[in-house]
Amino acid sequence: MAPGGPVAMDGADDKGGVRAALGGLTTRGRSFLAAGSAAAVCAYVLGQGDLLRVGLLLAVLPLVCVTVLYRTRYRVTGTRKLSPSRVPAGSESRVHLRMDNVSRLPTGLLMLQDRVPYVLGPRPRFVLDRVEGGGRREVSYRVRSDLRGRYPLGPLQLRLSDPFGMCELTRSFSAYDTLVVVPRTEPLPPVRLAGEASGRGEGRQRSLALAGEDDVIPRGYRYGDDLRRVHWRSTARYGELMVRREEQPQRARCTVLLDTREAAYRGTGPDSAFEWAVSGAASVLVHMLERGFAVRLLTDVGDAVPGDGEGGFAGATQATAESAGLMLDTLAEIDHSDGGGLSRAYDVLRGGGEGLLIAFLGDLDDEQTGVATRMRQRSGGAVAFVLDSAAWVNGESPATREAAERRDRRLREAGWTVVPAGPGAQLGALWQLAGRQGASAESGAAAGPAGYGGGWG
Repeated sequence: MAPGGPVAMDGADDKGGVRAALGGLTTRGRSFLAAGSAAAVCAYVLGQGDLLRVGLLLAVLPLVCVTVLYRTRYRVTGTRKLSPSRVPAGSESRVHLRMDNVSRLPTGLLMLQDRVPYVLGPRPRFVLDRVEGGGRREVSYRVRSDLRGRYPLGPLQLRLSDPFGMCELTRSFSAYDTLVVVPRTEPLPPVRLAGEASGRGEGRQRSLALAGEDDVIPRGYRYGDDLRRVHWRSTARYGELMVRREEQPQRARCTVLLDTREAAYRGTGPDSAFEWAVSGAASVLVHMLERGFAVRLLTDVGDAVPGDGEGGFAGATQATAESAGLMLDTLAEIDHSDGGGLSRAYDVLRGGGEGLLIAFLGDLDDEQTGVATRMRQRSGGAVAFVLDSAAWVNGESPATREAAERRDRRLREAGWTVVPAGPGAQLGALWQLAGRQGASAESGAAAGPAGYGGGWG
């Protein structure tokens, strides 16, 4: 279904034939059938006519209820609406159900049940009173999950019961909806990172209309154009009024790299290092899109999202909400990769024109640290949030601290802004720390000839 829209669930189908109908006998119905059969047999053996009639009545009543209920064809339709259909982990979504009786005949007592995964909570059940012909009933329930993912809701089930409670039959609709639980996002303060240009048109690379007389690409005059932009040489050549094209600034770019290697993280659950990295990547993606950047999500296996447009970035013509939703949906389902390293992500980075690189990295050995240092050469600026998963599980030890310091030193020497992320760290505070480190690096670069920074598009 479209997000937020209803799904028609017409044509409930029967669960089976007569055998299924007999299987729908309740405890009361089975008791009546057993008691009636026993009474009829005893009456026949003893020659008691009155007892035989009573026994037959008790035995036939549940069978009559089964027949009537089995032949009943309620013409009902159901709709389900999720509000909203995409929620952050830990937030609630409300599910609205509506049942419409599209026939002229009233229904009996109905029990409505919706199938939901166990992680979303208990299975909701509702008892609906007699629904008049052309009438409707509306009910709702809430679902919530602390774990990101895509969860199916449905199919919807109707349980029909006869007035005596002898038999119950279940009929199911075929359609279902999907609730998308995306990672939690944290609002980030507006800071300037090392090597960053602002998002809308202030990068160093621009598509210029006036690069020289030989490079001019004119267009036809339109009402309202400034006459000072008229290109007389092209006007004389084409015989109609031509003007120079305006300067077309390109959006600044940002790549968010998420390390998903299984060997790079330890522990599981909502408070694990990997989940923190996924949530951090989601927060940065949303933040940079709001600032006007053309953003893409890149994983260690080389997959880029959204993947369309130049270089896989969310282009300037693509709606910000649509781009954010696509990348958040990807993060909702992302899991550990079995890839051995970051080399495939390095191959995707072309060098120089990729803009700002913000990476969330797990454990790095010497080889992967070397790959990360080479990544820095393919970006205008680079910020690394590095997680030591051992510290998230067992706490920091002197050996892991020494290895982490050696790793961070190599990354900083390559030009990375390195921000270690410990257990329970707040991304907003680390984001501000990255901004301060970037400002210090740029001021140091301005003071000496060995600085770095750079143009990017």
